[in-house]
Order: sequence, then C-alpha cells, then structure tokens
Amino acid sequence: MKIKLMTIGKIKETFYQDAIKEYAKRLKAYCELEFVEVNDEAISKNSNASLDNMIKEKEGERLLSKIKDNEYVILLDFKDSKEYDSVEFAKHLDTLMTNGKSSITFVIGGSLGLGENIRKRGNEKILLSKMTFTHQMTKVIILEQIYRAFKILNNETYHK
Repeated sequence: MKIKLMTIGKIKETFYQDAIKEYAKRLKAYCELEFVEVNDEAISKNSNASLDNMIKEKEGERLLSKIKDNEYVILLDFKDSKEYDSVEFAKHLDTLMTNGKSSITFVIGGSLGLGENIRKRGNEKILLSKMTFTHQMTKVIILEQIYRAFKILNNETYHK
C-alpha cells in the first residue's frame, strides 16, 4: 500500500516538521509513504476572486503534474465533502485497499483552497473538521488519522 501526501507550499516551522517526521516514522510499519510539495503562488494584497481562482488553477496544475493515472485521489476540502470519525475512516481505507486501490493520494490545498482543475481529478473529498486549520496543521492531522486508521485495522492499541 502506498500513501502519497501532496501539499501546496513548504512546511517551515520545525515543530510541524518534527510531528510529520514522527508520523512518517510510525507509518513505515504499515505503508510506503511519499510526500510531494509543490510551490505556492504569491497572493497579491490587491487580490480579488478572479485572481484567486487563477492562483488556485496554477497551483492545481502543479499538483496534477505529480499525480499518476492509477492513483486514487482524496481531496481534503470543505465543499461537498464526506466527514468520517476515526473508525469509519479506517474502514473506508480498508475498503479502498480491498477494492484494489494500492496507491492513495491525499491532497491538501494552499491558503486559498483547491482549484476546479484538481477538484475534477479528485475521486472523493473528505472533511477533517468544520473548523479551519492551516495547511501545515492539516498535514499533521491527516498523517495522525492515517496512522490511527492502520492501528485500528490491525487491532493494535492506540490512545483514544
């Protein structure tokens, strides 16, 4: 099983980097993990909806260039998204793997969100929370949930 985590922009804060490294280390026992970071676009102080959409589309093109045809793509998004608790999420990942999805890619948008181009490529959208998190924090949260899912699927204890 291969899990790819794609993000727009780099993680600069060492405390996030440390948490990401910790979950990456833990996940080695369960899957092959790949990180892909694409450059974000500068956002103008005089931005408007049209410029924001152009930025999201450019960032989306960068993401799309790194996604292979056989990857099952899960967008972390607010719009029309399914919300899971941890046990449901684990069961969902298990179902995907059982149905032959051997490469699952999670995509985290930039500060403006995701463009329509990447939305069209996504196989599904999930919502981590109705609250808003930075994309740096979202990366840590989804890694923790993926790790938790594997612990659940393997009937291994993990703090609740």
